[in-house]
Amino acid sequence: MSGETWTLSQPLSPASASDLEMVLAAWQETTVRLEQTHEALREEVCRLSDELEIKNRELARKNRLADLGQMASHVAHEVRNNLVPVTLYLSVLRRRIAGDVENGRVLDKIEAGFTALDATVNDLLQFTSDHDPQLQRFDLRRLVDEVFSSLAPQFAAQSITAVSEVPVAEPLLADRHMLRRALLNLVLNAVDALPQGGAIRVSAAAAAGGVELEVADTGSGLSPETLKRAFEPFFTTKSGGTGLGLAIVYRIAEVHGGQVTAVNRPTGGAAFTLHLPQSGLLPEAKPLKQETAA
Repeated sequence: MSGETWTLSQPLSPASASDLEMVLAAWQETTVRLEQTHEALREEVCRLSDELEIKNRELARKNRLADLGQMASHVAHEVRNNLVPVTLYLSVLRRRIAGDVENGRVLDKIEAGFTALDATVNDLLQFTSDHDPQLQRFDLRRLVDEVFSSLAPQFAAQSITAVSEVPVAEPLLADRHMLRRALLNLVLNAVDALPQGGAIRVSAAAAAGGVELEVADTGSGLSPETLKRAFEPFFTTKSGGTGLGLAIVYRIAEVHGGQVTAVNRPTGGAAFTLHLPQSGLLPEAKPLKQETAA
């Protein structure tokens, strides 16, 4: 075999080289697409996992609220049943000590305590109530003026200026009684944020297929923890609060198919915004009726 020359490889023809380049390019392109698909799938799994975690937390919260609501309703009814005779006895006692100034002052403090207890019971009953809103169209500006009027003595006592920026004759579709309670709770929350005085502004505007009602104050704003837990039942930063006021607002927004949010304003203070949709709202709700003039 001596004299023979072996060649381990032969040069590729131009056509073969071109085919190989095409195969390598296709392989590279496929690899890139697979990597992109893998990344997209990973992001989608992360998104779905986050959504599942949120839904699980919300389900757990609703289960806790259901158990809590049942207990709170029972306690509230028992307390109210016992408050009725006590209130009657206080009225009898006041008549008996008529003219006794010192004892009258003591009785005033006792009645103030029972009034606060009755307000707590009302909050519990409102929080645990589970009925559909009775929808009607009414003048939102008129409702805001009504709430401001009821709180005028408290505004004066704390040097608070209340401003309504709700357009005149602004129509709203909602349960008037529920919305009054929600607005009252939001304004009272703003009052608590202004122990040294300040301003409260209530405004309304059309937004995203509904109406946004905002209650803003010039207080010190909300801490990160309060912003996170503001609408949790029984969470409160006030020594004498029940922690149900904002939770009730949340429930009222929820049964209307809307939502309520809280933020700190760039210029200082906090703002709570209640968004209520004005179309496709609660198909099982009662028929609409028009608000009648007082």
